[in-house]
Amino acid sequence: MAEEKQIDKIQRLVGNIQHIRNIGIAAHIDHGKTTFSDNLLAGAGMLSEELAGKACALDFHEDEKERGITIDAANVSMVHESGGEEFLINLIDTPGHVDFGGDVTRAMRAVDGAIVLCCAVEGIMPQTETVLRQALRERVKPILFINKVDRLIKEVKLTPELMQQKFVSIITEVNRLIEMIAPEEFKQKWKVSVEQGSVAFGSAFHKWALNFPYMQKSGLKFKDIIDAYGVEEGCKELAKKAPLHKIVLNMVVKHHLNPRDAQAYRVPKLWHGDLDSPMGKALVNCDPNGPIAFVATKIVIDKHAGEICAGRLFSGTVAAGKEVYLNMAKKEVRLQQVSVYKGALRTTLNSIPCGNIIGLVGLKGVFTGETVSSEPMEPFEAIKHIFEPVITKSIRPKNPADLPKLVEVLKAVGKEDSTIKIEINEETGENLISGMGELHLEIVENRMRTERGMDVITSPPIVVYRETVQKQSGQFEGKTPNKHNRLFFIVEPMEDNVFAAIKAGEIPEMRLRKKDTAIFNKFVELGYSAKDSKNVSEIYRGNMLVDDTRGIVQIGEIIGLVQDGFEQVCDAGGLAGESCTKMKVRLMDCKLHEDAIHRGPAQMYPAVREGVRAAIMDAKAVLLEPIQIMQIESPADSMGDMSKLVQNKRGQLISMEQQGEHLVVKAAMPVAELIGWSSDLRSATSGRGSSSIQDQKFEKLPESLQMKVINSIRQRKGMELLR
Repeated sequence: MAEEKQIDKIQRLVGNIQHIRNIGIAAHIDHGKTTFSDNLLAGAGMLSEELAGKACALDFHEDEKERGITIDAANVSMVHESGGEEFLINLIDTPGHVDFGGDVTRAMRAVDGAIVLCCAVEGIMPQTETVLRQALRERVKPILFINKVDRLIKEVKLTPELMQQKFVSIITEVNRLIEMIAPEEFKQKWKVSVEQGSVAFGSAFHKWALNFPYMQKSGLKFKDIIDAYGVEEGCKELAKKAPLHKIVLNMVVKHHLNPRDAQAYRVPKLWHGDLDSPMGKALVNCDPNGPIAFVATKIVIDKHAGEICAGRLFSGTVAAGKEVYLNMAKKEVRLQQVSVYKGALRTTLNSIPCGNIIGLVGLKGVFTGETVSSEPMEPFEAIKHIFEPVITKSIRPKNPADLPKLVEVLKAVGKEDSTIKIEINEETGENLISGMGELHLEIVENRMRTERGMDVITSPPIVVYRETVQKQSGQFEGKTPNKHNRLFFIVEPMEDNVFAAIKAGEIPEMRLRKKDTAIFNKFVELGYSAKDSKNVSEIYRGNMLVDDTRGIVQIGEIIGLVQDGFEQVCDAGGLAGESCTKMKVRLMDCKLHEDAIHRGPAQMYPAVREGVRAAIMDAKAVLLEPIQIMQIESPADSMGDMSKLVQNKRGQLISMEQQGEHLVVKAAMPVAELIGWSSDLRSATSGRGSSSIQDQKFEKLPESLQMKVINSIRQRKGMELLR
């Protein structure tokens, strides 16, 4: 009965845009996100209070329960009453482990506000900074919840004054990060503040929370909290006086914007189409009567319903039976079901207007990041992850007869998790799977066995490298196989400031058109002349194609093919067939046959590949290896062992700080040396060390290792060895 009542309320509220809030919960691993989500569900009457914190209702995969960590983002819609009015809260609980950061990035596209959770004892950790960076990059407004305050009282035994100092230091650090990362117009506006009530603290485990406005209203003080922990049933009393769900969701209602107000500043950043067009106006105004525009952020393959696609509806109203268009797949499909979420369960509704996070069934062939609309439109900006896959494994079925099934399973895995990169080579029969780290790939393999009944054998992990150039090449020619067309290329390293702007998302990765004036202006800001900026034709995977040709009549007809060929080279460079990065390819001139039939894709692609790869080899091509900046924590007495471990792994010590009995080491570590890192760290610190990734970058592989690594990759790929 309560369930039906809840669904009636949701159905009533999905169309009230002013009363909708879309929020995500983001934090470092083990800072209490799923326990926190349980409390919000219990408060909304969707989970019994006894189970809250123990049920982990949004961790519904077996491996999540076994490991005690969140692996997949989970969606839930619930109703909250604030100030006598009902609000629909669409919530996404996200993972904290760095290997599953892709789920955080995708979730941030769907939400307008984030609750950043932080442990009161551990403070700001590397992954807290990463999730905050992911949120701010998608223009998602943060509020702060300081969790596990009970540990400050029971374990660290702090006085009220010292507790306040600890909170102030966490708030200051969060605000420093917001000022550093947030877009210019929000640097001051989005800072969290105790006085304004955008900061709360409490214990998700003991189900209580407080913020400044509530303390003023209820008369509760820091001393009352400490006293409550000295009495047997004190925590339960505290949870009644200051229930976590009430304080937090009131904060959400007050400080996070409704979808219409949020889309006004989010859409211009996430969508590069014409804002004055009917579609542009519908997106900015979150218009339920406008054309449909939906962005897919998560795909789950259900054995009964098929592909279920979760995401954010930015414009229009969806209903079962409606025809929609997949802009990347370029095809029309019919919606079979539209629904809202409660963790693993879906509740089907007849129709749902924009501004909601919803699930759609019937989008066959969809993948994450796809823009679904009622008519063809400019797609939303690609969802870009902060970290890239750096570990690869070759994968094959235990039973060779299962190869076709494996290919299907791999395609499904690639759809469900777009941070997993799948390469299926039909010719050699080799299938490669790339992920964020060893745990990421281990989880995927495990799910293939347990959930899909696919027994697989994998190779030892292989590290993913990048190729780049160190100087400007000479001019090289690429001829089409029919000898009727010739293209001339120069390759050179990209400018550091331009590359940094692309990586920071200030310059989107896309094919540019004459109307993309904002992007051309950005190039001018970075030092290009107005004429040179307009010659930039495409940005792809951190590389740039520039059209420096003049007076070529047919350039408009072939530039799309040149862009395709350029992408093929960026995906597999000439040195070892690895992806290229930080490279500028300039098309200097072309001699073209006047008849279009002689310059089709079969002619142009080989010419582009041949010309660009020859120029790359002349521009002193080198391999870059992935480096992870690690924060390693261990007991102070293992200082010697720690520095020895870092040196043995070709690592560079950045800093080493002693905090009481505790040692915090920052080091730049090559990923190639990190295979089996967890067990090495445990043995060096008698099982008491832990590490987390702060950042990731690619650096030049030492000269002494270049040829050895290049040839080992070429050998693995069946290419001719270099002398």
